[in-house]
Amino acid sequence: MKLSQYFLPILKEDPAEAHVISHKLMLRAGMIRQQNSGIYSWLPLGLKVLQRISQIVREEMNKSGINEICMPCIQPADFWIETGRYESYGKEMLKIKDRHDNDLLFGPTAEDAITDLVRNNVKSYKSLPLNFYQIQWKFRDEIRPRFGLMRGREFLMKDAYSFDIDEESAAKTYNMYFETYLKIFNRIGIKAIPVKAETGPIGGNMSHEFQIVAESGESTIFYDANLDSLLAKKDNFDIEKIKSLYAASDDIHNETDCPIPTQDLKVTRGIEIGHIFNFGTKYTKAMNCTVQDSEGKLVHPICGSYGIGVSRFVAAIIEASHDDRGIIWPKSVTPFDVSVICLNNKNEETVQLANQCYDSLSRNYEVLLDDTNESAGSKFATHDLIGIPIQVIIGPRLAKEGMVEVKYRDNAESIEVKIDQLNDLIQKH
Repeated sequence: MKLSQYFLPILKEDPAEAHVISHKLMLRAGMIRQQNSGIYSWLPLGLKVLQRISQIVREEMNKSGINEICMPCIQPADFWIETGRYESYGKEMLKIKDRHDNDLLFGPTAEDAITDLVRNNVKSYKSLPLNFYQIQWKFRDEIRPRFGLMRGREFLMKDAYSFDIDEESAAKTYNMYFETYLKIFNRIGIKAIPVKAETGPIGGNMSHEFQIVAESGESTIFYDANLDSLLAKKDNFDIEKIKSLYAASDDIHNETDCPIPTQDLKVTRGIEIGHIFNFGTKYTKAMNCTVQDSEGKLVHPICGSYGIGVSRFVAAIIEASHDDRGIIWPKSVTPFDVSVICLNNKNEETVQLANQCYDSLSRNYEVLLDDTNESAGSKFATHDLIGIPIQVIIGPRLAKEGMVEVKYRDNAESIEVKIDQLNDLIQKH
């Protein structure tokens, strides 16, 4: 993509309405624009990051054998009335009526809807366990939307739901999601600590939050230092060992009861990005969802739900990975792999070499070519702000020799190389 054709409305100053770094940088980098309180339009740069995170989540969920579906954003109130949540959920639920005066709602979650789907289509234990997920927009009418995507009203969420015949099977399913989440976070390149959590109004007896480590996090996390080495793996996680080690956020942690010696206890800040629950038969009983067990008896399946805030993930990554110049994207979710920066549009050799680099690199990478007429200083500021991991800088001095400067966004190191060495250098980074 050529920057001259790209919609990238950069802001030079921090917006007055933004109070956290992710909100400031997403607005300044032209990733989002507010349409209403807590509701945002995703612009091209932001949408590419959102799509890359969604794809990683989708690929790891698919590898775990979880069925992708897509349920309606607008749900009938009937399901929620059955479970008793229509009145108890609170004002965060956006309730509406259609032209026939039917009660509807914009779904804040989908436990009720998925239970209806299963009760009408699954009759035997032989069909279980069953696992479903979707990546779908949700709406919660927060009383005070703030911090940009960290606490908005409309958000993109990966929500998954499990149905098992008994407690033993449900525990295995819970661990499967636990491991899948660790793989997602490791693949994205973000450190996330699983901490024990209260189940809250959703119910159940097993619950963990996944907290991304970030200095600006909302919560304080206390955890056993031995967790670090267990979480550093790429796969083959010892889930039971990980679950057995102490990890709690400040709403649960009690200093006097903490089983970990002070020298072995790590304390950091975190942003909740995922939450997994096992809530038993709470919804299947309320909605009379049954299957026949191996003896022909009707039983209520045991259920769980598993969420990742995909749009919130974008903000959390920025909170964890930035500097005073702007965003530093992990390679896995960067909107572009490489920025090619042409420093002088009036110099024929420079323009020719920039176009040559762009054409060559575009065969294997997502490339953003800065072909605008902005000054060199303005271009450097823009590309540092938007955080593309690799910058290929081309000016008249190096262009004469068929060379380019390669700069890495995460450490500001740079190297000058011949054009025919560029592909190999980028491949190795």
